[in-house]
Formats: sequence, C-alpha cells, structure tokens
Amino acid sequence: VSINPEQLMTVYDDMVCSSGAKVLFFSRLADVEMASDDTIEAIIVANKNGLTAFKAKVFVDCTGDGDLSVWAGANYFMGNNSDQVQLSTLCFSVANVDSYGYTTNPNLYWENKDSPIHDALKSGKYPLIDQHSCNNLIGPSVVQFNAGHIAMTNSTDPWQISDAMVKGRKVATEYLRMLKDYQPQVYGNAFIVKTASLLGIRESRRIEGDYVFTIQDWLDRKSFDDEIGRNCYFVDIHIKGYEAKHYGRGESHGIPYRILTPKGIKNLLTAGRCISTDEEALGSLRVMPPSLVTGEAAGLAAALAIKQSKNDVHNIDVDFLRKRLREEGQYFK
Repeated sequence: VSINPEQLMTVYDDMVCSSGAKVLFFSRLADVEMASDDTIEAIIVANKNGLTAFKAKVFVDCTGDGDLSVWAGANYFMGNNSDQVQLSTLCFSVANVDSYGYTTNPNLYWENKDSPIHDALKSGKYPLIDQHSCNNLIGPSVVQFNAGHIAMTNSTDPWQISDAMVKGRKVATEYLRMLKDYQPQVYGNAFIVKTASLLGIRESRRIEGDYVFTIQDWLDRKSFDDEIGRNCYFVDIHIKGYEAKHYGRGESHGIPYRILTPKGIKNLLTAGRCISTDEEALGSLRVMPPSLVTGEAAGLAAALAIKQSKNDVHNIDVDFLRKRLREEGQYFK
C-alpha cells in the first residue's frame, strides 16, 4: 500500500487535535513513579522544560519497546532461545525517479524472478544489500524503500541503535548505487531525499500479559470470548532462514483483550508491538493494522476502567468494551 508519510502526518495531527487530546512532541519517557507495587502514580517526561511529572488514573504504553511497562515492574520477554531479535531496517525515500520507467521496468521485489536484485546479489559488488527490497511509488518521481537489514542483539540498547542508524544510511546509499547500475533509465538521476527519523525495529520487549498469544493460537485460527479485533497478517519474521507462514483467503484469528493487560500492574495497558505474544506470533501481530486495532481497544478500555472498575484494567466489563468497539466499526466474531 502506497502511503504519503508527510500527508499522513497532517491527517493524524488533525484527527488527534480535533478529538480534544493534547500533544507533546519532542518528549520522552524518563522514569515511572509507583504509588504501590501494582499501581502507577505518575510518569516522568524529559523535554526542553527538563523533567516533568504527569499523573493519570490509567496509562497506555505505546512506546513500542514497552518502556513504561518494564519501568513499572512488569515482566517481559525479548528474542528467542538463541537471544536473537528480528533484524531491523532504516527506511528511505529516493526522489527524481523516472515514474514511467519505474512502472514499466521489472520491480525490485525479490519475489519477482526478473528483479535486478538477483543479479546484484550474485555479483558480490554490494555487500550491504540483501534480498529485502520492498518499494512503492508514493508520489510523482518519489519511491519509498523498506529495504535492507541490520542485526542487533538488543534492540533497546541505545549504543546499538545509534550504530544501526549509521549503518542504515550506508545501506540506503548502497541500494541507490546498485539501482543506478542496474536500472539507470529509472534511477540514473535519482538521489536519497530522506532516511527515516527512527530505526524500523521489528522486535524488542514483549510485555507479559494476563494471556500470552502463541503461534499455536495463530495456527489454530483461534477465536476468543474477549477478542477486540481480528488479524490475518502472515507470520513475517526477519531472521535468516525462517520460512513465513500464511493464512488462506478469508482466514483470520482473534486478538484477545487479555494480551493488552500487563500481569501484576493495575492501571496499565499496552498496545502495538509490545503486547503479550510469544516470539513467533509477534511476527504477525507486530505490524500496523493489528497495532491500530490494539491501540483503539486500549484507549477505550482505559476510559472504561476509570468509569467502571476503579482504574483496574483487568476488571472492566469486556462485553461492554466489545459492544462499544463494534459500534465504532471494529470487526470481530
């Protein structure tokens, strides 16, 4: 799906601000203050004003890495039995591409047998590239790439992330060099107009919830009494040698509410890639559509916890949550 990221930012700005929410950019979570072992009192945020405490009745951890949950004392998992996490990617955009040539020449995708990526890899001239070469034309003469891989042993280590950003820019440069060599009529005058502001991390901490969604649940196309949405994305694990698993047309599984509620923390929910799954099931649930599903459910559940259960996210009326989600257009069984 082609997405214009700059235009999408303004759409999201309008949606968030029109809802009445307040946005605080350029701020990062720095610490967590606990009222007791199971209740968060406040979060400490760092920005140009220094350190500021924000109190709330219920918190939602959408940090991706589960920072809030871990600092609040929640248990978590990371990687597999070999201490491997999925490979990361620094996305980039290339401008001044010949749009007609892009649509008429063989696409770079590895699955395309005519893709020049096959010959480029065989040549050995581009050691930083690999078969991961997703790309889309996102506007006139602009192609966005989700391409290349960067290995880390700990995707929450700031030193490893910094090194990965440096390498990612080198990877982008090497992809463009390869494209100029193999498709000069398309990329001969092209240049890198943007590398991503953040590293594309596919896997870091998985916060242990009241339920851990497993790969067996995914394989069983399992439904749940407390499901708050459905997911049909394939198990896409970016580790060398791993074979992806796919559903058939029309197949899906339920996403249970219990994987959004960190075990042992009363007033905290998670959403996005830090939800409670095993390492293999995360390969399906880490992507944008299920993240949107879990984000909507967590936000609504937080409001219901305040109204229904004295801020306890584990004891809300899940049937009412599902009713409200369905009224908002969410799909589940």
